[in-house]
Amino acid sequence: MSAIASMTGYARAGGTVDGTGFTCELKSVNGRGLDLRLRLPPGFDGLEAELRRRLAQALGRGSVTLALEVDRAGAGGEIVVNKAALAVVLAALDDLAHRLEAQAPRLDGILGLPGVLVERQQSPGAAGEAALHAAVLAAADTCVAGLVSARQAEGEQLRAIVTDRLDEIAALTRAAEAHPSRTRETVLARLRGQLDDLRAAGAGLSEERLAQEAMLLAAKADIREELDRLVAHVAAARALLAAGGPIGRRLDFLSQEFNREANTLCSKAAAVELTAIGLDLKAAIDQLREQVQNIE
Repeated sequence: MSAIASMTGYARAGGTVDGTGFTCELKSVNGRGLDLRLRLPPGFDGLEAELRRRLAQALGRGSVTLALEVDRAGAGGEIVVNKAALAVVLAALDDLAHRLEAQAPRLDGILGLPGVLVERQQSPGAAGEAALHAAVLAAADTCVAGLVSARQAEGEQLRAIVTDRLDEIAALTRAAEAHPSRTRETVLARLRGQLDDLRAAGAGLSEERLAQEAMLLAAKADIREELDRLVAHVAAARALLAAGGPIGRRLDFLSQEFNREANTLCSKAAAVELTAIGLDLKAAIDQLREQVQNIE
């Protein structure tokens, strides 16, 4: 039995290269197709195409977000004076000195003003950047593997839930099949009563017209075709679950077919109890569809 996957999951990986730390996060939620969204810091745009290729190779459906954060604080650097900012501060102090009587500010106070002292990062060089990019791609691969594993784990839980719903649908189909209102005697008695009503309402109806009406009434009351289709749909859904892989779209289509047959069964039901079975079928099918929409 092959694995199936959900479309929701999360994975995280990171590392450090020459004092530069980075973190890669992958999040996935339901989506009609494969929607990839990448949030990369400046200097890493060149990795986008390769990251998209790797994600598309591993994932079939879902709205996927990859976020990369890079911290170069540990990569080393030097503290320098921002001369332009310092000039602005000194000019403002000189202007205020002519207007206010106050003690002159201390040097440490001036240097502590925002923007006066700045950190200048050391350039890692081409080799350093290449090593960092390679490490980021390796972390992304780890994230993708983790996300695939998480989605498959949830997919197995979904398999169990969907199997339970299919069992319920199959049981309700058997209950509809065995309902007393579908016995030959009951159907014939109901048909005779309807024909008697037709004769009473239109005495001029010919035997040929009555035969046509009888055939029409019998066809409207017969749910054999709907029951057969429900059985076939259950078998098809079980086969898809056994095959595994990206089966979400096909299961969703089958759930729509299930619903169509249940609606028809309810409209043809000739007994309150049979209508109740049809409504229970619709409820189980709604629950089925809600779950299969989470499957890749």
